[in-house]
Amino acid sequence: MKLKGCGQRFQTLRKFRKDSQTLRNRGALFRGAALEAGFGELVGAVVEAIKTAAMFRDVLEELNSTLLDIQPIIKDIESLNKGLDKEHETKQLIEIILKGNKLVSKCSNIQRWNFFKKTCYTYKLQRFKESLQLFCQIDLQIQQTRDIKDVLFGVKGLSMEVRRFSSKEGSGSENGMFSQVAVVGSCKVPEPPGKVVGFDVPLAELKVKLFKDGVSVIVVSAPGGSGKTTLVKELCRDEKVKGKFKENIFYVNVSKAPNVEIILRKLLQVNDHRMPEFQSEEDALNQLEQNLRQMATDPILLILDDVWSGSESLVDKLKFSLPDYKILVTSRFAFARFDSTYILKPLHDDDAMTLFHHSAFSQNGNPYIPEDLVNKVMKSCKGLPLALEVVGRSLYGQPVAVWQSREKQLSKGLPIFHSSSELLACLESSLDALDSMVGLKDCYLDLGSFPEDHMIPATALSDMWVEQHKLDEDNDAFVILHEFSIRNLVNLVVMRKDASEADGYYNDHFIMQHDLLRELVIYLSSLDPVEKRKRLIVELSSNNFPNWWLEEKQPPLGARLLSISTDETFSFNWGSIQAPEVEVLVLNFRTKNYTLPVFMEKMEKLKVLIVMNNGIYPTELSNFPLLCSLSNLTRMRLEKVSVPSLSMSSLHLKNLRKISLVMCNIGQAFKNGTYRMSDTFPNLLEIDIDYCDDLVELTGGFCDLVQLMKLSITNCHKLRALPEGIGKLVNLKVLRLTSCTDLMTLPETIGSLSQLTVLDISDCLSIINMPIQIGELHNLSKLYMRGCSSCNLPSTIKKLQHLKDVICDEETSYQWLRNLPRVNAALFVGEKKRARFGFEFRCKREGKSVRLKNPTRKAASVNLCRPHTLNIRSKRVTGKQL
Repeated sequence: MKLKGCGQRFQTLRKFRKDSQTLRNRGALFRGAALEAGFGELVGAVVEAIKTAAMFRDVLEELNSTLLDIQPIIKDIESLNKGLDKEHETKQLIEIILKGNKLVSKCSNIQRWNFFKKTCYTYKLQRFKESLQLFCQIDLQIQQTRDIKDVLFGVKGLSMEVRRFSSKEGSGSENGMFSQVAVVGSCKVPEPPGKVVGFDVPLAELKVKLFKDGVSVIVVSAPGGSGKTTLVKELCRDEKVKGKFKENIFYVNVSKAPNVEIILRKLLQVNDHRMPEFQSEEDALNQLEQNLRQMATDPILLILDDVWSGSESLVDKLKFSLPDYKILVTSRFAFARFDSTYILKPLHDDDAMTLFHHSAFSQNGNPYIPEDLVNKVMKSCKGLPLALEVVGRSLYGQPVAVWQSREKQLSKGLPIFHSSSELLACLESSLDALDSMVGLKDCYLDLGSFPEDHMIPATALSDMWVEQHKLDEDNDAFVILHEFSIRNLVNLVVMRKDASEADGYYNDHFIMQHDLLRELVIYLSSLDPVEKRKRLIVELSSNNFPNWWLEEKQPPLGARLLSISTDETFSFNWGSIQAPEVEVLVLNFRTKNYTLPVFMEKMEKLKVLIVMNNGIYPTELSNFPLLCSLSNLTRMRLEKVSVPSLSMSSLHLKNLRKISLVMCNIGQAFKNGTYRMSDTFPNLLEIDIDYCDDLVELTGGFCDLVQLMKLSITNCHKLRALPEGIGKLVNLKVLRLTSCTDLMTLPETIGSLSQLTVLDISDCLSIINMPIQIGELHNLSKLYMRGCSSCNLPSTIKKLQHLKDVICDEETSYQWLRNLPRVNAALFVGEKKRARFGFEFRCKREGKSVRLKNPTRKAASVNLCRPHTLNIRSKRVTGKQL
């Protein structure tokens, strides 16, 4: 009995001490650092309970996630309330936190076998989390609204005072002076939002460019959402950067529509907090230069963030002749005019996963989400930092079911920004800038017609745009592609830099589009109802057709562009669709056999047909005679297919003007048949044959196409001879035979091509002798013959009165200079220099002195025996080293 009494007294005493401690804690909370201390205690209790109370681990981890989200805000609230003498407003929140502490403590003491209490306290924990969220969503929102109204009232009063002061000052100011009162902000570099991860490699690469001598402007260029600003902010926190530039690092956000006056005022207030006075922009720039010159005891770094196209002049104005003064620009555009450009690429998988983990999970990770599921969702972000952060945050603390649902959406083709307005707005803003040029955005949306990660031939896009968007000529298409490239909307890939670009030859040009931008294009193209879309992009697998395709009473489609992509599992049971308005049809596939869809024959307005095999081997095409029903077809591109005979009786394409055959088997295509090719293609103006390895010779029937103006046969290494009848092509203006390495000679009838202006036999290694009839090409103005150093020139070349440009090797150039009668040339070696050196040609033509200079690029020594490419022109002579 004694022991029992002692035990009861001990229990009573322990309870009394515990209650006293609770009261002391509560008093402390209301006296000192109340809110932050109590909240920190609650977080610590929850973390400890997660380790010890396994039965409540799931709900405690959710609670911990909620607490971590609001902890920084709670800290700010307490600090601000203390300064504003409003600590009483957090009394209710403190009471909730105290109850939570008590509840978590009880959960830690419940035994694992007590299922009744487990259920009961799980419910209580859920109710506690909801009460905390409810307070944040309602009470804090009401307080926030009140505070905003209070601030607005104060700003209104301040604004009235500023206007009164401004009117007094303005009455005595000189005419034309900028306003004296403005709130312009600071030039201090903002801190990156949270911890920066995944940028180690770009940071190191950018530092190398920044520290390089002789570079005054560095442009960090990438599409929106790539992390340009975050990278630059993190750069400014680097110890080496801070050690070099010290306090002379200044940051200005330029934005799409910059206010130059505000920017200059910010910079002029760097050392003097008084409002600067200046009479004009020129005066402000002069003052700024003087200020920076005084600060130039240490190197200076000026960061211009978010510079858009059209604002390059601002960068030029801020370039001053100061020692070790550098300007770092971030932009969605690639400004080639400046010294150095750093292209910020998408993150690699390892860095992308690091950033994604940081956004999607707590510091301890989340062992309950399968790693393969995390990897699939991460890869859908395509290495774009903004996407990784937005998607990661949206899945933070979510159960496996939510992750699985998101992955399922992605596998069905739904873009990741389908559920993120923030990401959509960022990416879409890049395209909104295209509205400044008529038709530019439409051209960009057409890029979704080609498969993901596909190198899109520039010439295919040219075919589409010339016909669909009514461009004047093919060159206009490449102007548009260049515009996309400088806006970082595509990567322009040039397989071989060629001087013949000037003549509209772009077979070696391709573009690559970022996967997320492609998804954006498809998403924007699909916003309208199917029957009203301007472009319809369909991807088919097996026999899984979209619902609208299978409807019995199918409305006619209004699309002008139709793209259909199929995979290896597609069975080619096309069904039927009505697409009478289609002008451009793009068919993408990767199978050994392909059947052209029957519904093509009803596309009466079809002008451009692009058939592209993305597999390895050429595809056998079925239903090829369907083409004869396409009476308005003007351009056709076949890539990696086996082309049947083009002399078949049923094939008659009266309006076809251009045909492109790329990597095709065309051994049967041009064989002589019972029908003449001129009957099949009565209005064909251009033929482009590239990388067709089975082409050995062209048949004579080919020469019946007397209306032909451009003939390009390039990279056909087995081509041995051209037909003697090629002289019949009296309207031919351009003949390209680049890299036909087995071609032995040119036909003697080539002299009959009286309209020929451009001849390209570059890298035709087997041509030893140029026919003497070459001198009869009286209209020839450009001749490309690089890689033909073994070719002997006849004396008849002196008859080429209109020849303006010859692009050839150094060895061949001697023959030209020796045979042209009006050119007296002397070759001598110029003074050798380590960085810039070479040789010069001095020649006279019609009494005018002409100089040729051939400096090499970044070479350390010279070897005059190396081949050079020379451009010999009528009024000047230039040279470039190969």
